[in-house]
Amino acid sequence: MEKKTSFLKGAFILTVAGFIVKILGAVYRIPLAMMIKDEGMGLYQMAYPIYVTLLSLSTAGLPTAISKLVSSNIALKKYKNAFRIFRVSLAFLGIIGFLSTAALIIYAPYLSARVLGNPKAYYSLVSIAPAIFFVSIMSSFRGFFQGLQDMTPSAISQVVEQIGRVATVFFLASLLLPKGVEYAAAGAAFGPVVGAVLGLLVLVAVYYRKQNEIKIKMMEDLEKRLDSPIKIFKDLMIFAVPITLGGLIIPVMNLADAAIVPMRLQVAGFSVTRATELYGQLTGMAAPLINLPAIVTISLSASLVPAISEAVATNNYKLASERARLGIRIALIFAIPAAVGLFALATPVSVLLYKNAEAGIPLSILAWGIIFLSLQQTTTGILQGVGRAAVPVYNLLLGAVTKIITNYVLTAIPSINIRGAALGTVLGYAVASLLNLAAASRYSGMRVDFVKMILKPGISALFMGAFVVYSFNFLVLKGPGHNLSTLLSIMIGVLVYLFCLLILGGIEESELTMMPFGKRLSKIIKKISLLRR
Repeated sequence: MEKKTSFLKGAFILTVAGFIVKILGAVYRIPLAMMIKDEGMGLYQMAYPIYVTLLSLSTAGLPTAISKLVSSNIALKKYKNAFRIFRVSLAFLGIIGFLSTAALIIYAPYLSARVLGNPKAYYSLVSIAPAIFFVSIMSSFRGFFQGLQDMTPSAISQVVEQIGRVATVFFLASLLLPKGVEYAAAGAAFGPVVGAVLGLLVLVAVYYRKQNEIKIKMMEDLEKRLDSPIKIFKDLMIFAVPITLGGLIIPVMNLADAAIVPMRLQVAGFSVTRATELYGQLTGMAAPLINLPAIVTISLSASLVPAISEAVATNNYKLASERARLGIRIALIFAIPAAVGLFALATPVSVLLYKNAEAGIPLSILAWGIIFLSLQQTTTGILQGVGRAAVPVYNLLLGAVTKIITNYVLTAIPSINIRGAALGTVLGYAVASLLNLAAASRYSGMRVDFVKMILKPGISALFMGAFVVYSFNFLVLKGPGHNLSTLLSIMIGVLVYLFCLLILGGIEESELTMMPFGKRLSKIIKKISLLRR
């Protein structure tokens, strides 16, 4: 019970940190754009794709691999080997991070002039380069702590990193702006470096605070045979490479969208400008809203990997299946109402956020993708936990092929147009998630409980959707204003969904008490006789 509690609380901690990081990341760009103007933002943004690509090649998949190997060894009480895995991965990531940083600095003149086509981007590339080294080091610490099923250090470091990044961006951009816009952009690009250093310092401080605990555990471990650095490296690569490849599929899908969707919209009879506008509504307005609820499932997935790895390492497959089933239930409890609510309020939300009612058209279709995206991410964590890291990659690849074919065929039909691209995304994630679910059931022994996982949250969400539509229409007529009516309708929807879920027994007392603040909540809800045991 204690471990199950830790995995849910770990997911909650990472979710809160994820929301804070997302909000800070979204908010700071508006005043920054006002400060350094279009050219400065262009130079600032030019450095990012190269930085992210190098960072992905340097670290992608390794934190999850470290987490899995560490948790498996801890479960078997092989403490010395667990800490050896951390030290080897730390050295490896440090070397890779250093080489990547050096390569970016050395090739910055060529990349800025020949690849990016703007020599002024040189300063931003050089400024952001050291971040690769520090983030690589940080990744090994985060993987280690997640392997211990202690998500708090990772969460705190993420928030500190983002605060440091944002503060540095504004300080250096304003300080260097008088010297020229390229220097202001470079100052902003140095933000990730300072943020990474601060985030790393938090993790190092926590690690040293745990030194006595680590030494005691190592003294308890009488095992003399430890894995060689070569074996550890091989084990890390076996697990990390599929995750890295899987991480590249989404950017490739987005690249395919950029090439196919506007072109097929033109085939449907739209002008270049109009096709670009519709594509912008899909990818720049609707898609970010779909990815927001994914913060919950990404955090859940990160917590599931070590929790399930631990159970599998000790051959406790019953516990592994229980954790897998609970993880999917929690994911769907959040995802189903988010999808229904966004579908019901697609146009009002688009007007509230973007002052663009037309963006509600792709959003109303894309909203259903929340369910499948959440399921895909959660089941990926389960499959990684049981050591089947390659399976989600193949399934996501099949989903990507489905999406591309659907986009190509449907987007060119004039009566469907941009709806076809939205539907392609939903179908792509549906294929990947359902294949993942079948594999997760097979490899973890998990049984899909249709009533608890889908029916009860689904019925609750449908009631919520009906109330939301009625509330919005009623409030708009009564005159509090469109935006206020939208916000009030969302709040009403949340309360109606929770009420219905509790009435139907969609969540039970034993499950609620495993969540953060769950014991307090269960006492309050029991007083009004809404909670089942």
